[in-house]
Amino acid sequence: MTRRLAALLAPLLAAACASLETVPSAHLGSAAPELRECAAWFRELDALVDAAGVRDAQEARVPGFPYLRVNRLLASFRGQAGSDERVLRALVDRMQALDVAARRLEVAHLPAETATPRAGACAALMREADLADPRARAQLIERAAVPDSYSPALRVFGLYAVAKIPFGAGVRRQEDEVRAAYRRELAPPREGTVLRYGPPAAPALARAAVAAMIERASANALAIPEPPGEELERLSAAYAPVFEIELSGEHDRFGALHWKDGAAMPGVATAEPVVYRQVAWTRYGQRVLLQLVYTLWFAERPPDSDGDILAGKLDGVTWRVTLAPDGEPLLYDTMHPCGCYHMFYPTPRAAPVAAPDDAIEWMFSPQSLPRIAAGERPVVRIAARTHYVERVTVARDAGESARYAFRPYDELRSLPRPGRRNASAFGPDGLIAGSERAERFFFWPMGIASAGAMRQWGRHATAFVGRRHFDDADLLEKRFVLQLR
Repeated sequence: MTRRLAALLAPLLAAACASLETVPSAHLGSAAPELRECAAWFRELDALVDAAGVRDAQEARVPGFPYLRVNRLLASFRGQAGSDERVLRALVDRMQALDVAARRLEVAHLPAETATPRAGACAALMREADLADPRARAQLIERAAVPDSYSPALRVFGLYAVAKIPFGAGVRRQEDEVRAAYRRELAPPREGTVLRYGPPAAPALARAAVAAMIERASANALAIPEPPGEELERLSAAYAPVFEIELSGEHDRFGALHWKDGAAMPGVATAEPVVYRQVAWTRYGQRVLLQLVYTLWFAERPPDSDGDILAGKLDGVTWRVTLAPDGEPLLYDTMHPCGCYHMFYPTPRAAPVAAPDDAIEWMFSPQSLPRIAAGERPVVRIAARTHYVERVTVARDAGESARYAFRPYDELRSLPRPGRRNASAFGPDGLIAGSERAERFFFWPMGIASAGAMRQWGRHATAFVGRRHFDDADLLEKRFVLQLR
């Protein structure tokens, strides 16, 4: 570490070393000196990362276990990990891999070169000590949780218990308007034209081949389907949607996020249409279901009028398909990267479950879809300017005007900057600075920090009334009865 950085951070490091409340018992008291040294080394590295403002927020850190990070899917295995040694070790393996990936990015984004030769050795040493100590194991399982994206303080000061009543009424009015719009025929474009963008050309995949891929990819201790690179590319292309977009200006063209020289926030390069793809998962009973996620970015949502509180820099659409083990889509859902406008499109293999409380935002579905045959794909109609999803149809040959390219979503966590070190599109709070909306001044009593701002995967609260996240492991299990066979 550089002397200059270390000198600047000396007071911060001293405070970190003075507080050991979250360090597991295996690292305290009579623990071997090398364990205590490793714990101190991780604290020093974390202090450097936080001081530089380059913390990666995609997964949650586990207090007292600096070599681990967790997401909502992995957190859902904690109950099994307490009674099954094989599950516990597999869970720790995956959490450790998440931390390795995140730390690699954080260190690469520090303002000066920082060596991390002890990272692997210290992680291995601390891991074995923790797994050998019953108290540390219990603490690990208890703490491997992801805090939700709602602020209790904001809800208390915003009088949420009272404010949620008019907010809920407003949500229901908006949902009624969307349902009515979906019942009407799509109007001709108000301005400009409509273009269809299809995925990269790829050989067709038979459902039996997809089922075999999913089965092979699930052969691990947690039965999480993880298709390898080439198979994931084939699956991504096979299930990708066609995006049908009404064009009224440059703000309706999508592309890759990139840093411009001296820019305070990333922009969108629209010369090549780019869709960011990633794999995700949800749980249904004892099954882990594969999900494929597609996100596109627009440069802005322009104002429709003076004082439009929803307008701002950057906008986008995220589209997700959940697959049955046999390879048939069960349902689709969509949101904007702010976590806004979360909507579900179930097939006949996904029967909705009634809300436990009519007052909360539960599951808004403006349209159902038929069963999707192999070779068919959804056509997602996106409105000009607002980028609302206006309709979904199903087609075998959608007559695409152009094709988009895939890029891995994780590229957004480390984008090149001209003449400088790489930087994430997202800040340490998981938000894209500069994408704020004026709506945040009105919606904060619902407990969501900077409502309307674009945010990182794992940070999407999708309900103002109640609590719901796009990546909740039980999101679908609570809301649908799924026919897996």
